[in-house]
Amino acid sequence: MVSGWLLVKPQFQDSYETKRLVEEFDDSDVKIRVIDPNEIDIFVNKDNKSSILVNGESLPLPKFVFPRTGSGTSYYIKAVIRHFERMGVVVINSSEAIDNVKDKLYSHQILAQSNLDIPKTLLLKHPIDVDFVEKHLGFPVIIKTISGSYGKGVFIAETKKQLSQLITMAELTNSRYDIIIQEFIKDTWGKDLRVLVVNNKVVGCMMRKATDEDFRANLNRGGEGFPYEVNEQIEWLAVESTKALGLDISGVDLLFDGEGYKICEVNSNPGFEGTENYTKKNIAGEIVSFIKMKMGEFE
Repeated sequence: MVSGWLLVKPQFQDSYETKRLVEEFDDSDVKIRVIDPNEIDIFVNKDNKSSILVNGESLPLPKFVFPRTGSGTSYYIKAVIRHFERMGVVVINSSEAIDNVKDKLYSHQILAQSNLDIPKTLLLKHPIDVDFVEKHLGFPVIIKTISGSYGKGVFIAETKKQLSQLITMAELTNSRYDIIIQEFIKDTWGKDLRVLVVNNKVVGCMMRKATDEDFRANLNRGGEGFPYEVNEQIEWLAVESTKALGLDISGVDLLFDGEGYKICEVNSNPGFEGTENYTKKNIAGEIVSFIKMKMGEFE
C-alpha cells in the first residue's frame, strides 16, 4: 500500500478540500496522514536519512508528500519540503514550483518569458510616481500584494488620487511592503474563470461572478459559480502556464479580455470546493489518481 503525508496547516485541516482528499485517498487504498508541517523537526546530517520527527516522534519516511500550503508556505515549511526532496521522497508540487507561484511578480516574469498573455504588470517603486503609472498603465489599476490568495490583498484604484491614498495607507501599516500594480482589464469586471489542471490536463473549469458591484469574483467573497465550457485557448493558457511554472497541480485564474483571455494568476494550492459543487467534477479523485500514477500505482 502506498503511504503519504498531506501537509496542511491547522486552520485548514477541517476544510472541504482536506476532507475530500482524505476520502478519495481512503477509497483508492492509499494510506494518508494529515500533518501540520510546523510540527515537523528536521535534522540535517549525513546519517539521519530514513526517518523524520513529528512532535518529537521519529516516523518512517512516507512514499510521497503533498503540501497544501500554497501562498502560506513560510520559510520553515519550505525548508521542510526541501528536506523531503533531498531524502528522495516524491513531493507534489515541488518546492521550486511552489516558490515560482508564491511571488506573484516572479510568476508573471516566468509567464511573460514563456510568451503567455498576462496583464501589464509593474513593481511599485518608492516613492511612487503616479504620473508614471498613468502613462504606462492608465486608470483604473489593480493593486496586489506580492503574496496572497482568496482575493485578499487585491484592490482597485480608479484615479491617481485613490492610488496615492492606498499607497499612503499601506505605508502607515508597513513601510517595507512589496506591491505590484497591473492594468485593469475592463471586460473582466466582476467575473473570471478558475481552471483546474492536473498532470497537464484540464479537469474542471468554472466561471465565477460577483453578486454585488465588487470587481473581484472570488466565491469566498460571496460570488457565484457556473460550469464553463473549455475551448482551445483556455486549455492552452491553463496547461502552458502550469508547465512553465513547473506545477503538477494548479488552479489557473483567467481574465476575460475581448474575445480571448489573459492569465490573472496561478495557484499551487487551489481550492476546489466550488469547482466540484458547480461542475460536478470529481477534482479530488483526479488528484488522487494522478498521485497514484506518479507513484507507479495504476488502477
